[in-house]
Amino acid sequence: MKNRKKLAVLMMWAAIASAGLAYLPVAAHQGTGQGGGPGASGTGDVNAANLAAAIAALPADPLSDAEREGILYVREEEKLAHDVYTVLYEKWGLQIFANIAASESTHMAAMALLIDRYGLEDPVSDKPGVFTNPELQKLYDDLVAKGTKSLIDALEVGAIIEEVDIVDIQGYLKDVDNEDIELVYENLLKGSRNHLRAFVSTLERYGVEYEPQYLSPEEYREIIAGSTERGNAGGG
Repeated sequence: MKNRKKLAVLMMWAAIASAGLAYLPVAAHQGTGQGGGPGASGTGDVNAANLAAAIAALPADPLSDAEREGILYVREEEKLAHDVYTVLYEKWGLQIFANIAASESTHMAAMALLIDRYGLEDPVSDKPGVFTNPELQKLYDDLVAKGTKSLIDALEVGAIIEEVDIVDIQGYLKDVDNEDIELVYENLLKGSRNHLRAFVSTLERYGVEYEPQYLSPEEYREIIAGSTERGNAGGG
């Protein structure tokens, strides 16, 4: 049974990697309805199949309480990003939201692989916009309320989400000893930095200079000055 579950997760990864599928239906790979305007291009991200293979090759050492807490929280936090971007794409039709929602699906799948590997109970609900963690539920509600006010608000919400993801994952990384968890988090951080650059760049095309809300000015400038990052598992 356990081997079949692992095979199913690996097959899910392969499907996501080859087709760019989201975990929930999104009209993500259709046209924007706005031509090829700002935000229409995609962003680089982790290679799902390579990362899954790299994780399988690493030991699954016993989890600390902090590692367990981090896995469960980040799994739902990636769902929050996906679900918010899905709503914002449906509201504004700007392709950047669809592209990054699909990318967040690979982040969710990475965390699902860790949850399955360590026999944890998955906190993620199949229902869009529904969260087990009450803090994430409130954050989702607040971000959707802001992001549906205007397109600029929506793009700022995207940048805020990616900032929060970076800060939270960096915090959990400090308590990680297991190599497989560290590998996943490092890949998610690369994806989040890519996404932050994409949102900030799109805001600039609309004449808006984004000010960081959670990252230090120094770290923010370093991220924005960087180029697109690729996953570090097998050269994805």
